[in-house]
Amino acid sequence: MEIERESSERGSISWRASAAHDQDAKKLEADQLLMKEPAWKRFLAHVGPGFMVSLAYLDPGNLETDLQAGANHRYELLWVILIGLIFALIIQSLAANLGVVTGRHLAEICKSEYPKFVKIFLWLLAELAVIAADIPEVIGTAFAFNILFHIPVWVGVLITGTSTLLLLGLQKYGVRKLEFLISMLVFVMAACFFGELSIVKPPAKEVVKGLFIPRLNGNGATADAIALLGALVMPHNLFLHSALVLSRKTPASVRGIKDGCRFFLYESGFALFVALLINIAVVSVSGTVCSSGNLSQEDADKCADLSLDTSSFLLRNVLGKSSAIVYGVALLASGQSSTITGTYAGQYIMQGFLDIRMRKWLRNLMTRTIAIAPSLIVSIIGGSRGAGRLIIIASMILSFELPFALIPLLKFSSSRSKMGPHKNSIYIIVFSWLLGLLIIGINMYFLSTSFVGWLIHNDLPKYANVLVGAAVFPLMLLYIIAVVYLTVRKDSVVTFVADSSLAAVVDDAEDDAGDVVDDEPLPYREDLADIPLPR
Repeated sequence: MEIERESSERGSISWRASAAHDQDAKKLEADQLLMKEPAWKRFLAHVGPGFMVSLAYLDPGNLETDLQAGANHRYELLWVILIGLIFALIIQSLAANLGVVTGRHLAEICKSEYPKFVKIFLWLLAELAVIAADIPEVIGTAFAFNILFHIPVWVGVLITGTSTLLLLGLQKYGVRKLEFLISMLVFVMAACFFGELSIVKPPAKEVVKGLFIPRLNGNGATADAIALLGALVMPHNLFLHSALVLSRKTPASVRGIKDGCRFFLYESGFALFVALLINIAVVSVSGTVCSSGNLSQEDADKCADLSLDTSSFLLRNVLGKSSAIVYGVALLASGQSSTITGTYAGQYIMQGFLDIRMRKWLRNLMTRTIAIAPSLIVSIIGGSRGAGRLIIIASMILSFELPFALIPLLKFSSSRSKMGPHKNSIYIIVFSWLLGLLIIGINMYFLSTSFVGWLIHNDLPKYANVLVGAAVFPLMLLYIIAVVYLTVRKDSVVTFVADSSLAAVVDDAEDDAGDVVDDEPLPYREDLADIPLPR
């Protein structure tokens, strides 16, 4: 009887091993069929995530900083946008590579890598980043509704939340449908701003000089440059991009993963190039109109304190009453599309850090409610002016948040234990770390000097300033310690491991001539690719 049981167990183990081997062989065969398709067809299959994440560089917060930079300095700060979007292309491609190679997105890897306390801390900061990023998007959309339909801002906030949930309902028809909608909104926005640019006709020579000759002339140029840079690099976007690429069927082979990373780089490059052109158009329109000599005193006052809800006058002289409609449509496309991606980022962050499984509509509702609550409260109490100030506060919060997403991404994408042979080259490591630490340093300098300046020049009593300083300066020290900890901590979790069962499939795939199949499977953990994604 004992012999029969042992024989049965051995047979069961052998059957399971054979079934696993057959499954691996079938997957290898499917991957080979995918790799035989033309390159252009495989590239089109990877198009989508880049356009989704490019919206973070076209959200209402970016538009407001662009408008202010153009009004205050004409075209002199365009080089900041160029450098910011080049850096954005690098870090977004690193986020995409991380997802493709490991089969996990950034939030999931953070959860497995860091101790419990650090993990909870990073999750709370990531959720705060989503809320801070969503504030300009929600308020910008509400301003658009106000401009187009003359409804109160707080009502526009409610409509924005509802419409975003309705549009997210498209995900039941597949993520590609939602990505197509997002891409169309991007091109609507581009058409509006390029139309404005063709009417205003800024001097091409001055625009090119502003793009390639760094200058910081005039009062407030440094602060405006920092604001432009801070508005461009969004921490929640890194979580989002690393997750969206997992919705694509990238073959788990050396060539398949290399092609996937390359296709995502091309797509992100094109999407961010479109974003660059739109940002240039916004700065150029603002700079040309506000520097013209025939401005009325009322318009000159608006240029001195430009905001999203007062900027439609920029085209009044050439488009008349329709200027508000064109501007409102562009702002609506910007705000509505970016709120969708913000909600997506919140879903992936919650799923990745907490591994919460819930129904999609409930998860969408929870993320949307958390995000719009601050905007709704401030717009009810403070109206348009209060909502405009909230956008500035949100931008400062995002600058504060950036290291806690950027540093883990730079470390993981440069780690052999995470990426195997696909880790960053030494040139990318040096360049990305130098740029990353430079931007983090600039943001920290801006935040600390802004706080110290406020502390010196505010109207609070001296004892109140002492109490505020005693509370904030230890927090600033803790912030620096946390950044240093994330930077110097050694990775301990291996996500790229050898798998002998996959290697066996390669041996079986050799043909009679002894040649090995070109698409040799990577030592890649299949279990990491199974995350809930929109279908």
